[in-house]
Amino acid sequence: MTATGDGPRAYPFGPIDQLNVDPELATACAEQPVLRVSLPYGGDAWLVTRHADAKTVLADPRFSRAAAVGEDVPRTVSAGLPRTSMLSMDPPEHSRLRRRVANPFTVRRVEALRPRAQEIVDGLLDTMIAEGAPADLTRMLTWPLPVTMICELLGVPFADREQFNTWVDGLLMLSDPERSARDRGHLNDYLAGLIAARRITPTDDLLGELAAVEDEESRLTEEELVSLGVSLLSAGQEATANQIGNFVYTLLTRPELWRQLVDDPGLIPDAVEELFRIVPISATAGFTRIATEDVELSGQTVRAGDAVVAEFALANRDPEVFDRPDEIDFRRGSVPHLAFGHGVHHCLGAQLARMELRVVLDTLVRRLPGLHLAVPADQVPWRTERLIRGADALPVGW
Repeated sequence: MTATGDGPRAYPFGPIDQLNVDPELATACAEQPVLRVSLPYGGDAWLVTRHADAKTVLADPRFSRAAAVGEDVPRTVSAGLPRTSMLSMDPPEHSRLRRRVANPFTVRRVEALRPRAQEIVDGLLDTMIAEGAPADLTRMLTWPLPVTMICELLGVPFADREQFNTWVDGLLMLSDPERSARDRGHLNDYLAGLIAARRITPTDDLLGELAAVEDEESRLTEEELVSLGVSLLSAGQEATANQIGNFVYTLLTRPELWRQLVDDPGLIPDAVEELFRIVPISATAGFTRIATEDVELSGQTVRAGDAVVAEFALANRDPEVFDRPDEIDFRRGSVPHLAFGHGVHHCLGAQLARMELRVVLDTLVRRLPGLHLAVPADQVPWRTERLIRGADALPVGW
């Protein structure tokens, strides 16, 4: 059951270092792509790092998310997701919930939101420019945009944003399980109140649409609605906000890449996909799955009952899939990255995140072509002990 004669390696191998992949982890997994590791909570698991193996673990029904619910399951975070979360379900339960909530996140519906995203970005940049340089891009742009977009989509009062920002931040803490549980409870209660109000007085936002369903077969329970709301709010806010800042930081610390986009904004859609590939967003490997029968991955037999996690940062740099995998190439062509997952749990908000990032980068290169870091790169502060990587502040000038 162990990968080496010395037994499982303790995962993670070292502390999170900004947006860098742990070099020790990369070396170990290059030698042994299905590696036995001891996770911080719950015991041992197989860590997969090859692109093909990660896709198998994510999409093959023999790897179950539902079986990974429970306190004793090996995992990278202190508390697993509740059973009511769509991310903790397998088909057909997962399929039922996803069908109910998928429509607002189609390419067509998301594109209809683009003018509103552009309006928000322009307004935020107007304020930032008027206040003058240097400015903190995280405070002025990268956080307000996704928060506003997801609030408007769900129907969450924008006036409450500071409060649920705090709760979402606590929910995703790696080092404080008590705060994480407490803030999840606050979010649950807050969304339950919004949903109860919509049962009485329907609204035309997403929460109102879901709460108004009367058909017995399609109707979601309050627990399911609350869990969906928490997932969408935290993902639509935290992940997108951090990744906007991460992408801008990556571009500004490699001025030749920023100049490519300034000179040719038509590269931005491809640049966004390449940046999704190369810039890791999660501070840990992905959600645990449990093998329901024996499966072979890269010559290693994973036994029924074994826990498996996938390291997307390494899968997205698999040399068998990507030529010059550690280089950033906006003209790479098709980029089959796994930043949004794969299979039935492919990120529901992928198109919304893509659209917001394209709007941000297109607007920045047009309006602020001279954008640059206002401090040395090594002085940019980073958020620590959180599930999502990101800069705590991004001081810029233009």
